[in-house]
Amino acid sequence: MRVKFVFCFILASLLFTGAGYAQKNVGNDVRKATTSLETAETPENGEEERKKREIKIAYLKSALEQINRQLNEESVWQKIYANHLTYTQIETDIKTIDLKIAKLKKQGARKYRLRIRELENEKAQLTERLNLLKDYQQNPFKTLIRPKEITEVPVVTNPVAIINAFSYIKQLGEQLARFEHEIGNLETFIAMLEQKLSILKELLALVPDDRELQKAYAQTNKEMKEAEEALSLHQTALVVYKKRVDEIKLRLTNQIKEQAKKAGTIGVSIFVLLLLVLLIKWLVKRTITDNERFYMANKIINFSFVFIIILILLFAYIENVSYLVTVLGFASAGIAIAMKDWFMSLLGWLVIVLGGSIHAGDRVKVVKDGVQYVGDVLDISLFRITILEDITLTTYMHNRRAGRIIFIPNNFIFTNMIANYSHATLKTVWDGIDFTITFNSNHKKAQHIARETAKKYAKGYTDITRKQLNKLRSKYSLKNTNVEPRVYSFIEENGIRISVWYLTNAYATLTLRSTISAEILDLIKEEEDIVIAYPSQHIYFDRAKGKPTLPDLSEGNITV
Repeated sequence: MRVKFVFCFILASLLFTGAGYAQKNVGNDVRKATTSLETAETPENGEEERKKREIKIAYLKSALEQINRQLNEESVWQKIYANHLTYTQIETDIKTIDLKIAKLKKQGARKYRLRIRELENEKAQLTERLNLLKDYQQNPFKTLIRPKEITEVPVVTNPVAIINAFSYIKQLGEQLARFEHEIGNLETFIAMLEQKLSILKELLALVPDDRELQKAYAQTNKEMKEAEEALSLHQTALVVYKKRVDEIKLRLTNQIKEQAKKAGTIGVSIFVLLLLVLLIKWLVKRTITDNERFYMANKIINFSFVFIIILILLFAYIENVSYLVTVLGFASAGIAIAMKDWFMSLLGWLVIVLGGSIHAGDRVKVVKDGVQYVGDVLDISLFRITILEDITLTTYMHNRRAGRIIFIPNNFIFTNMIANYSHATLKTVWDGIDFTITFNSNHKKAQHIARETAKKYAKGYTDITRKQLNKLRSKYSLKNTNVEPRVYSFIEENGIRISVWYLTNAYATLTLRSTISAEILDLIKEEEDIVIAYPSQHIYFDRAKGKPTLPDLSEGNITV
C-alpha cells in the first residue's frame, strides 16, 4: 500500500509540473523525489524494486525534459550554442564527403561519376549552409560577450565639452551595466547546465547503458566546461573593464570640476567687467550732453567691452596662443583676399569713427552707379552705415521714392562719394530757387523781391550758420564766411534767369523752398513790369521797319 501511495504521489507531481518552473525548482523537485523514494520502505520482492526504479527514471526524464525546454525557450545561449554545434557538425560532414569523393576517385572516377556528382552537390549545399553559420564558428561564449572598446576619451577643455563628458560617462555606465548583465545571463545558463548535468548523472546511474544519455551527458559536460572557461575570462575582463571605466570617470570628473571652476571665475570676471561698463556708461551719460557724442562714446564702450571679453576667452581656452598667431599669419593672405570687402569695411569703420567724418544723426548723400540716396544716419556698425531715406529735393527730382532703409558698406568711404549735409556743428545748407523773367521785365526789381523774401524767411538759419562758422575757424581754414542770401541774374535764351540762394535747415530744405517760392510768385504777380517767361514764338511780316516792336506778352498773346 505504501508503494502505491508513493507511485500516485509522484505521478500527480509529474502531471502538475509546468514549463514555467525555474531551474532551482527543478533541482528541488528531483531531490525531494529521490529522498522520498529512498525513505520509502524497501520492498521485499524484486517486482516492487523494479517499479520504484522505473518511477524514479520516469521522474528524472520528466525533469530533464522540463529543463531542456526551459533552456531552449528562455536561454539564448542554448540556441547560439546549438548553431555552433550545427556548424561543427556540417564542417565534419564536409570533411567526410571529401574523404568519400577522394576514395571514389581512386577506385575509378568514370565508374562512380554519378555518385561523385551527388556527393559534390551535397557538399555544395552543406558549404552554403556553413557560410550562413560562419558567425558561429568560434566558441560563442567567448565571442558574443565583448564590452565595447574604449577608444577616444574626450578631454574637457572648455565649458561646452562638459556636456559631452557627462554624455560619455553615462555611455560608459550603460556599457558596463550591459556587460555585467550579459555575464549574469551566462552565469544563469551555467547554473541551468549544472542542473541538467546532475539529472543526467542520476539517470546514467540508473541506466548506465543508454547511449543517448551518455551522448547528452558528454555534450552537456563539454558545453558547461566551455561556458565556465568563458565565464572565467569574462569575469577577469569585467574587473579590468571596471577599473578602466572608474579611472576614466574619475579623470573626467576632475576635468569637469576644473572647467566648472574656471568657467565660474571667467563668469565672475565678465560680470564685474559688465558692472564697470554700466558704471562708465552712467558717468558718460551724465557728463556728455550732446546726443551724437554720447552715441559714439556708447558705441566705443560696447565695442571695447566685447573685444575684452573675446580676449579673456581667447587666452583662457586656447592653450597655445603663439600657435594660433602662427596659423593666422599663414592664413591671413587667403583670408584677406576672400574677405577683402569685410576688411575694407572694418578699416572704413575705423576711419569713420576716428576721423569723425560721419556721425549718427547726420544727413548724408550717397552716389552709387549714378543713383543718389539722401537720408539720415541711423547707425554705424562695424560693416555698414544704415540711413533712413527722407523726402528731399533728390527724391523729388530723381528717385520719386522715400522712406527706404539704405545700407551702405563702410568701404564706400574709399571708393564712392558720400556727402555730409550736417558735418561737425553745421546744421544748415545752401539751397536755391531759379525763375526766368522776360527780357522787357524789370530785372532789378525782381532781384530785390527775391533777395528780400529770402532774407525774411532764412534770417534764423543765417544767424545760426554765422555762429557755427565762427566756431569752425579754429578747426578749418574758412575764407568766405558770407552767410547772407545771394541773388544772381543771367541772360538765358528765353529770358533773364534770376537765381536766389539762401541758408536753410539741412533736414527740411523742401519746406522752406516751397514757402519762398510761393512768396516770390505772389509778389511778382503784383508787379506790372515783371513777367514770368515761358516758351513762346513770335512771327513778323513788316519788313519796312528795321526793328520790330516787342509784343505784349503779359497775357500770353502771339503778335503777327
